Amino acid sequence: MTSSELSYPGIRQAVVEAAQALFTNGVMSHTGHANLSARAGDNEMLLTVEGQVRGLRPDRLALVGLDRTVLEGDLDPANAEIVAMHSEVYRARPEVGGIIHTHSPGLLAFAMAARPLPCRYEALLRFGQAADVPVAPWAPRGSERSVGGILDALREHPATSAVLLGNHGVLVFGRGPKEAASLLTVLEEAAGGELAAATLGGAASFPAGALEDVRASMARVRT
Repeated sequence: MTSSELSYPGIRQAVVEAAQALFTNGVMSHTGHANLSARAGDNEMLLTVEGQVRGLRPDRLALVGLDRTVLEGDLDPANAEIVAMHSEVYRARPEVGGIIHTHSPGLLAFAMAARPLPCRYEALLRFGQAADVPVAPWAPRGSERSVGGILDALREHPATSAVLLGNHGVLVFGRGPKEAASLLTVLEEAAGGELAAATLGGAASFPAGALEDVRASMARVRT
């Protein structure tokens, strides 16, 4: 199959642009490790074939069924491990169109401490994460136990669009790859802000009604 014959070319390009945004925004770990996916049709997803996504190309995405069957392309064994981590989120959240996993440094600090990331940064309200980010307990990467912990977190925290993976990293999802990348960026900013604010006595919580005030402010300029 040539590059011009790749399935879902527009969705592939959206994933490539999302990966580029993560590097441009400076939210990646030193290794440049991540895995990204995008929903393709009702029962399929496009998933990066390997964990190194610097300079990602459209042909470096495999087409995988939500039943975990590889339909097109070849997954690196390390990425074959994490198919369920993506597919089960799509199955649990039909509105999700893009998922990103990284080891972004600030978020990694919260994951390693098994501490939920508080929602105390206004950008989180504006990007749809108006709740603390929960932590799924550590389990071997991509294992059924790990995926089960993620799904438990989603059930227990229906308002969240991200889950910290204990001792590992973060999983972020959105309406599409672009939205997931944007949310990941502000989550990493929030994590950095929380860590810096700790030296000043800790971050302050929002006053009552902050989410409604932000939504009203956004609505004024959209009407």
